[in-house]
Amino acid sequence: MRVFENAKFKTICSLVLLPLAIIYFECVFRLSTQGTLFTFATIPMLFFSVSWGCVLYFFANLFKKAKTKRIITTLLLALCAIPYLVEYFVYRFFNVFYDLNTVFAGAGDMIGEFFDVTLELIFSLDGIFKILLFFLPMILFIIFGRRVCVADYSVKKSRIVSLISVFLCFALGLLLVYVNPNCRATYKTEYNFQVAVEKYGLFTGTRLDLQNIVFGETQDFEEYVDTSAPIEEPETEQPIVYEYNKMELDLSETKGKIGELNKYVSSLEPSLKNVYTGIFKGKNLIMISAEAFTAEVIDYKRTPTLYRLATKGIQFTDFYQPSSAGTTGGEYQNIFGMLPTSGGKSFKNTQDNLNYMTIGSQLDRLGYYGQAFHNNTYTYYSRNATHKNLGFSQGFMGYGNGMEKYVKKQWPQSDLEMIAGTLPLYIDRQPFNVYYMTVSGHSGYSRSGNAMTKKNWDVVKGLPYSDDVKGYLAANQELENAVAHLVKTLEEKGIADDTVICIASDHFPYGLDKGAKLGNMPNLSELYGFEVNDNFERDHSRLILWCGSLENEEPIIVDSPTSSLDILPTLSNLFGTEYDSRLMPGRDVFSNTEPIVFNMNYDWKTEYGTYISSKGKFIPKDKSVELPKDYVKNMKTIVRNKVRYCQMALDTDYYRHLFS
Repeated sequence: MRVFENAKFKTICSLVLLPLAIIYFECVFRLSTQGTLFTFATIPMLFFSVSWGCVLYFFANLFKKAKTKRIITTLLLALCAIPYLVEYFVYRFFNVFYDLNTVFAGAGDMIGEFFDVTLELIFSLDGIFKILLFFLPMILFIIFGRRVCVADYSVKKSRIVSLISVFLCFALGLLLVYVNPNCRATYKTEYNFQVAVEKYGLFTGTRLDLQNIVFGETQDFEEYVDTSAPIEEPETEQPIVYEYNKMELDLSETKGKIGELNKYVSSLEPSLKNVYTGIFKGKNLIMISAEAFTAEVIDYKRTPTLYRLATKGIQFTDFYQPSSAGTTGGEYQNIFGMLPTSGGKSFKNTQDNLNYMTIGSQLDRLGYYGQAFHNNTYTYYSRNATHKNLGFSQGFMGYGNGMEKYVKKQWPQSDLEMIAGTLPLYIDRQPFNVYYMTVSGHSGYSRSGNAMTKKNWDVVKGLPYSDDVKGYLAANQELENAVAHLVKTLEEKGIADDTVICIASDHFPYGLDKGAKLGNMPNLSELYGFEVNDNFERDHSRLILWCGSLENEEPIIVDSPTSSLDILPTLSNLFGTEYDSRLMPGRDVFSNTEPIVFNMNYDWKTEYGTYISSKGKFIPKDKSVELPKDYVKNMKTIVRNKVRYCQMALDTDYYRHLFS
């Protein structure tokens, strides 16, 4: 036991304690959320962890008294455990990591709205075990710290050693990142919080996130030579010359971020109008962001109306809803046609912007009656501030500022009650433009905890699925009930042929597998009918775009890769509104623009194949097809530029500069 009384030994223990604690936190966190520990990125993660631990040691040893040092070290160990626990429980609930913007934008709402579920997660056996696991270093230090750590011996020297270790370990970690092309891209040009946490750990991912918040992105738009062949229009007897979807914009400003944006927009080729331009001109629009909806909800027996709309309208057979920032991220993508590069704060940041290009604003300028609705708490995700600025003439109604007249207080609230109650507000005010954010499909899916699952259980109880999957389908049955009532009413009013219904999900059903990871999502895989191994398999969905006037026409099938970012430009083209396609990172799916689906992880998919950024691997759709020269390199550049544009357009209120 004399070794524990040795001053040098105590100093060494004191020096390595916090670095080892950070390594411990990162390893436990990675195993808990990803189920794997050893990849190439584990090595730089270890060096970064040691660097962070040495920083903490330096601050803990600024004080002379051993007792004070022990108190500071105890507090540091406790404070370090908290963000790991927060992110762990967020991941368990949403299947994603929350960046700082999303934590501060939505954490309070989540805790308040889902207080019971949050408590259930925290005080479950797994939750209690994880709390003990992350607070274990602090507990052990309280018990043994006096005996083996925080000595007064050679404090000055140990501080010097800690500072040298900070810079040396950080430099070594950085070197290992930059010698690996895939790691280098993730760390710098293709930074994404989700991937950064997965690769380099929570401490480094948070540091990079904070760095980008404080100093902003430093990446410029990249130039490239497009060597791909243009999409050819089918030949006709008398070729039609179409105009561009392009506006007269003043792009003369060359300074600062506005100058960068102007230069980028000027470099883009606008899309051409086409045979489908304006086919919905003057018609009504009802747009629905459907909570946790996916393609597998649709069934010709169980959901006949959704099946009818999906097969009698425009059929999208390869559609994706990238999961970026939970519900608010999916809503943002559907409405703005942009990726939420500021996470959960993206929508909040639009509340004072000039949202000139939303479909609400476009149709409002044409004299449409418009309103947005939500059947859950109207202040959740600050919708009371954001949704009144989407261009709808009558603003926004949720539960708490009007919706309570139509919807009973239960969890979750009924989509049928919302649509049945609000239809009379606008159905006789044509042309109308209405937006719904539903909630009936929200997790969890037990009969005791989900009013919609309980209500519709008889519809699904005989299905060959587990109770979790049946509960999910039962909850989403309420969307079928709501849409069935909607279509029936439109037909009774004689305006179904003059009304367009657009339905897209907000995200994949993450509530089916709490905290599960790709390759280990048993309930989602059961629902989908295949093993979910990558983001595109996880995020596949179905876009419904229907109008009664299409039902007796030849089917319109869109089988190219399409995503929620394509909804806005496609609707703009179909309604024949004035818009500039260069301002939208998505595409009108009927245009001559090359299809591309991409997400915040910098994964992308085209008609040539799929690129998985985390693996740095391109998987060709057909190995016998020769790719255009530098195709993968150019597509990576295009995706980086599109993500960059999404961020800068939001941060600079770019449309106000163009249209004010």
